[in-house]
Amino acid sequence: MPLLWKVFESTFFAVLLMAFLSPPSQAQRPDRVNLPKLGQRLSDQQVDRFARLTIANIHQQYPNKPNDVLAGPDAVKSPKELHPAFYGCFDWHSSVHGHWMLVRLLKEYPQHPIAGEIRKNLAFNLTAENLAAEFEYFSAKEHKTFERTYGWAWYLKLVAELDGWDDPQALKWRRDLRPLEDLLVQRTIDYLPILSWPIRTGVHADSGFGLAWILDYARVVKNRDLENAIVARSKDFYLNDTNYPTVYEPSGQDFFSSCLNEADLMWRVLTKEEFANWFGDYLPTLNYGVGGNLLTPVKVSDLTDGYIVHLAGLNLSRAWCLQGIAAALPEGDARIGLLRRSAQAHADQGFGYVFSGNYAGEHWLATFAVYLLSCPTAR
Repeated sequence: MPLLWKVFESTFFAVLLMAFLSPPSQAQRPDRVNLPKLGQRLSDQQVDRFARLTIANIHQQYPNKPNDVLAGPDAVKSPKELHPAFYGCFDWHSSVHGHWMLVRLLKEYPQHPIAGEIRKNLAFNLTAENLAAEFEYFSAKEHKTFERTYGWAWYLKLVAELDGWDDPQALKWRRDLRPLEDLLVQRTIDYLPILSWPIRTGVHADSGFGLAWILDYARVVKNRDLENAIVARSKDFYLNDTNYPTVYEPSGQDFFSSCLNEADLMWRVLTKEEFANWFGDYLPTLNYGVGGNLLTPVKVSDLTDGYIVHLAGLNLSRAWCLQGIAAALPEGDARIGLLRRSAQAHADQGFGYVFSGNYAGEHWLATFAVYLLSCPTAR
């Protein structure tokens, strides 16, 4: 008995010690304190919280994940040397959409106490000299496909946000963004005819996302050539799609639903009646109230893992797609309530992960949250 007791005692204390020394579980509980609801304006405290997080991020150069093609030894440079305007937030596209978010907050809450600080930080990065360097970088033949089309879409979203805003600083930023804007527009027009099939993925390259957002830009700036090219190619790619296999979503590191991105594009492309008919064939089980995995929010098992935390963004992007699709359906359509309830559930889950305390998610999730709260719905 004494021997057995000693074995038990040593085992017990070993387990207790291991538990004490082990790191906390990475399946953190979402932060649900003082978070917004769909359809509500942000409180002053929430605006301040979103803005301060992103202001810090757009100036944080490291850690950084460049995606450069190195043409030679001289091409090895720091993120800020390569991208003097958009060097922070871990990668180029996250920096761009962080700047978009700050512009959006500045427009929606111009009298907020933090507005002056937002302006100062935007002006520090969005100088004519810095934006000229961004244009020069993209102009190199080695960078022809850099950020295609996810980063392109976010850059054009930033341009569209500034377009038509009668504000002295905004007018200057809008003007200085134009050279790279024109280059990306032309590259999009050149790219569409050679893209033989759409890219269907839950991450950056998804064609449904890029085409939808660049189409929004084209309509804001009234670029009919670009608009017509996207509408035509979208129909080529997606018009005959039926019975999408929802059981295959999500993948383990998605921040998009390729299925919902496609539908979010097609309501922009088709008339209301055309879209309702197309959507009925595309996701026929929704007619019976069944949406498979698409309608169920996802949980994030590890907020510190840069890929697994993508699932936090999936909740937010699904929510904005579901809202847009619901608004595009004819009044009285039985699917609307189902889609809106799912959008709210996804939003509640996604908002809770924005302020995780870990840079893996915090460098980009605030932008997705603010877009969800202010995104356009159907015509």
